[in-house]
Amino acid sequence: MEHIYDVVIIGGGPAGYTAALYAARAGRDTVILEKLSAGGQMATTAQIDNYPGFDEGVDGFELAMKMQQQAERFGAKTELAEVQEVKLAGEVKEITTDSGMIKGRTVIIATGANPRKMGIAKEDSLIGRGVGYCAHCDGMFYRGKTVAVVGGGNTAAADALLLSRICERVHLVHRREELRATKIYHEPMMQAENIKFHWNAKVVDLTEEGKVTGMVLENVKTGEKETVPCDGVFVSIGREPATELFAGQIDLDESGYILADETTRTNIPGVFAVGDVRQKALRQVVTAVADGAVASHYADEYLAEQA
Repeated sequence: MEHIYDVVIIGGGPAGYTAALYAARAGRDTVILEKLSAGGQMATTAQIDNYPGFDEGVDGFELAMKMQQQAERFGAKTELAEVQEVKLAGEVKEITTDSGMIKGRTVIIATGANPRKMGIAKEDSLIGRGVGYCAHCDGMFYRGKTVAVVGGGNTAAADALLLSRICERVHLVHRREELRATKIYHEPMMQAENIKFHWNAKVVDLTEEGKVTGMVLENVKTGEKETVPCDGVFVSIGREPATELFAGQIDLDESGYILADETTRTNIPGVFAVGDVRQKALRQVVTAVADGAVASHYADEYLAEQA
């Protein structure tokens, strides 16, 4: 007979593994589908200082491994597989992966969000050779060098401040005349003598000699261009939710995030959305794990009603 799981979780980040932990502890037959390794974006962060319980901070990869082991201790299974197609309508949900078909009575979507790219030539070819998306992960490689941060929100501001403490100079490139970041960042950034602001500017090209040597900026008002030498460019212009698989089945907002309220329920009965993939005010590890706990509660309630 074919196996039908109680709970299928797509994505093994903090939200996914917390949902797995709670579901497995509740006695539900649970599987996590993860295409790479546990942790998602969290696993690429060398130091997490804002997750409760770790007074000295914690390495993101280490925390991810502990979350996986904790969920598996209660019986949750991890399948390393990439999801290719989903059919979410009906009582039994079908998930097609590169390793075969998985069926479940409930599905918890925890696919996260990916860094948004600048969309310019050479960007992809220079990833890891001067182009990066995580200053906390790769900033130390540029100690004493000159780098750029592209963006004007909270992440860009935090990245610029971090890099200002280890790099000789930091260029902040923003297409507006002022930061979108919250006020708490403004004063320390203005006081940092090695941060140079490039207002009303966007990156239109990169110079390179096997690795990044500079960036070409264009003033969005005048069209004037200038080349700014630098050793690395960190792109901090937001994220794109990984929801391509669910378009046409799950209701999404205008930015592509799944519409799910604080119950994590989606428009399809028995399907829930957690973590960065869900429309929400704050995307942090702590809010992701909260989503996971909530989703497992409502998934368990749904399964009880269907019994």
